[in-house]
Amino acid sequence: MTLGALLDAGVDEAAIRAGIASLDLPDVRLEINEVMKGDFRAKHVRVVHPEQHAHRHLSDIVTLIDNASALTESQRALAKRIFHDVAAAEAKVHGATVEQVHFHEVGAIDSIVDIVGAAIGFDLLGADRVVSSPLPTGRGQIRIAHGICTVPAPGTAELLKGIPLVDVPIEAELTTPTGAAIVANVVDHFGALPEMQIENVGYGAGTKDFPERANLLRIFVGMATATPDVDYVSILETNLDDVSGEVIGYTKQKLFDAGALDVYSTPVQMKKDRPAVVLSVICRPADRGALESILFAETGTFGIRHHVLERSKRARELHEVATIWGTVRGKIGWRHGEPAIFTPEFDSCAKIAEQNGVPLRDVYRAAESAYQPQTSTSPATGKPDHAHDHSHSHDHTHDHDHTHDHSHDHDHGHDHGHDH
Repeated sequence: MTLGALLDAGVDEAAIRAGIASLDLPDVRLEINEVMKGDFRAKHVRVVHPEQHAHRHLSDIVTLIDNASALTESQRALAKRIFHDVAAAEAKVHGATVEQVHFHEVGAIDSIVDIVGAAIGFDLLGADRVVSSPLPTGRGQIRIAHGICTVPAPGTAELLKGIPLVDVPIEAELTTPTGAAIVANVVDHFGALPEMQIENVGYGAGTKDFPERANLLRIFVGMATATPDVDYVSILETNLDDVSGEVIGYTKQKLFDAGALDVYSTPVQMKKDRPAVVLSVICRPADRGALESILFAETGTFGIRHHVLERSKRARELHEVATIWGTVRGKIGWRHGEPAIFTPEFDSCAKIAEQNGVPLRDVYRAAESAYQPQTSTSPATGKPDHAHDHSHSHDHTHDHDHTHDHSHDHDHGHDHGHDH
């Protein structure tokens, strides 16, 4: 369904086919057809392949992706992140390591094609921001390789940590591990359809038919009409009065390595005037589960507080400037209608200061002075035109065919699935 929706929204079919072909999976091909789901036209993608018996480990799939000559580095990276998340979820469920996990459903050829194809498609789409409505899991029980499980399946539930869910009253699996992992890696924010000027709408069809709603995934592609300077972050906090400073420092670094946006500690007095610290973590909602696991494991805390906050921020991108001592890396930040600013990166400045035997503050000043706003674009911001957010929203339903069902009620009474 993801592939169908991306293709229907205008992603280059030839590029998708070339990328899949370069995986060198024997006799694998895509059948792409227009079908009707309920009263709605949609694009249906079927992966045709010979019967398979072997299960694959993560290393086998990574090798396939690395050897795929038609994939770009960004496409390879996204596909491998998605597969790694699936492996990590399965490892936790089965008490194994990521290296020990062997894939069943998600190691199947059609799932490899689904994930790699989605990675290619989202990369080609080039959206600056992806927004999704909450995901449905469905209801009931399903049979997987390990037996009968209640929906959502255990691996899917792990992947859905930090992602808002919605109840859709259908006795079926509406979000699979494949779909959950794709969404967890490409979505920047979960919420209502953003303010945008729609350019394309794509519909991807699932295989199953549901009596009361069309089994569709819908993608909106367009230009944001509001500035992309607000998002949502999760705040994790825990009070620690029996942990050494060394352990706290070690834990902070592990949290940063796992994707935390910021980590800081605040001295407090707890009951009986015991000195303690509050360890706080700012993170993306999708990363909450992984970061909570680190906090529990490394600090031994008995509880973690969690809340979601709206954050105003500067849009940003990486940038380099030339100084008399060498190139300094940093980032440009800007807000709508305001001049852009350049912030040098500490590690880059420190390396140049050490190599040239000059004070660090001099390198900082030289880098800040060397930045010149780009004049080929908006004179108000000094920022390239692509800073105007190209948003992407999709509308999903999910069946066991690796599809997503996300409900969105229209005024006409039609229920189409899920907005992203």
